[in-house]
Amino acid sequence: MNAPYILAIDQSTSGTKALLFSQTGTLLARTDRSHRQIINELGWVEHDPVEIYQNTVAVAQDLITESGIDPCEIAGLGISNQRETAMAWDAQTGKPLYNAIVWQCARGEAICNRLAQDGHAEAVRQTTGLQLSPYFSAAKLAWLIENIPAVQTAAHQKTLRCGTMDSWLIWQLTDGQSFKTDYSNASRTQLFNLTTLQWDAKICNLFGLDMSMLATVCESNSLFGMTTIGDILPQLIPIHSAMGDSHSALFGQGCHEKGLIKATYGTGSSVMLNIGQQPILTNAGIVTSIAWGMNGIVDYVLEGNINYTGAVIKWVVEELGLLASSKDAGVLAATANLHDETYLVPAFSGLGAPYWESRASAVICNMTRQTGKAEIVRAAEDCIAHQITDIINLMKTVAALDLKALRVDGGPTRDAYLMQTQSDLLDLPLSVSETAELSGVGAAFAAGIALGIYPNTIFDQIKRRTYQPRLEASTRAKRRQGWKNAVEMVLHSAKQKSEDTI
Repeated sequence: MNAPYILAIDQSTSGTKALLFSQTGTLLARTDRSHRQIINELGWVEHDPVEIYQNTVAVAQDLITESGIDPCEIAGLGISNQRETAMAWDAQTGKPLYNAIVWQCARGEAICNRLAQDGHAEAVRQTTGLQLSPYFSAAKLAWLIENIPAVQTAAHQKTLRCGTMDSWLIWQLTDGQSFKTDYSNASRTQLFNLTTLQWDAKICNLFGLDMSMLATVCESNSLFGMTTIGDILPQLIPIHSAMGDSHSALFGQGCHEKGLIKATYGTGSSVMLNIGQQPILTNAGIVTSIAWGMNGIVDYVLEGNINYTGAVIKWVVEELGLLASSKDAGVLAATANLHDETYLVPAFSGLGAPYWESRASAVICNMTRQTGKAEIVRAAEDCIAHQITDIINLMKTVAALDLKALRVDGGPTRDAYLMQTQSDLLDLPLSVSETAELSGVGAAFAAGIALGIYPNTIFDQIKRRTYQPRLEASTRAKRRQGWKNAVEMVLHSAKQKSEDTI
């Protein structure tokens, strides 16, 4: 093989990408396909897992065709995937027993409430590092077992397989030969013990799951199986990395040391702070997860997850019709009246970290007669930066670390207004990677290093643009207080709704 390529599959909430990297780690080409967002009248969110697998094969084929490379020169594959999204399939047929339940979907709330009422919330948090919440995979899988007859039948017949999207793709790509997941994805299910580094029998039992239904947990850069990617390759290649997309982005950003932090901007957002090789458990509204496990070493992170960031701008485009494209948001926001104090709190499916209020509803507040389209769009942009600022300020306190800068990635990082606002509200330099594909970069680099194609110094080639904070302290404080007041309004309303139903 003269010039081996590394292929990465980045399977995200809105679509699936294939990315081709050269022998030197340069991104050469990208193809992508979106998949349906299946949303019903209850606000439940689902994906068709068959469509996602078919898109995975299709984007890989598109990439080979459009790049014109010799497919024989693809040396390996890395996978990054949307996290917490959970599904069930039958081991004998290989077919899904129901649609995948997306991380945004809160249908497991009643199950979590039941466990909390029975006094299990603290045990779940202490064991898994995660606040008891329908956000994570466990309640979604419990809902499937409690409500879907086909899932119940497969469980009785011992053919039920439950997993996250990485496990599903690996299963399909290896023709059912490999049922595996990695430490990062396992740590986001709310079924994994952060201390023993195994599925926790007691927690699984609380959610009605048997550990035999779950994938074997492996190091994030291990060999997950061999694949021809749906027979489009003339030879088998190794799948040599798998990580949740936010973890993969952290790895791709080079945040390999304690105290380095990144934020991924996508449909939702994940903020991750590397805290080293000892977990820090906290009940302050952020969670503890595993960054990755590689070469016998496990790194931990503090993480805060936000349900709606990029999705807010999509809502502004598709539902409000205020913009023709998401790309126009920052440009219009920059023209807004500086004295307008409109705030948008995007609790469309509750509030995630650090509030964890699934009953919260979205609100736009403080509008005046002079509030117009630009001001509402700015409020939508600003709410992204405010939510991330909430989490990072809390992390600094919990970890007792003095942060030097924030590394960021994801499509919205191309929005100059949003990036400057983020730097201003945090009062920190913002380091923006020139590539928005850090999830794919992390998966590719991990696989390439494992295969001996890339050196450990491969991360040094990533180029970045820096934003410096330029907002006066008094203005920053005023804007932050306005945001906190808006959030408090939403939380008070959620509490009132709860009391009214008692």
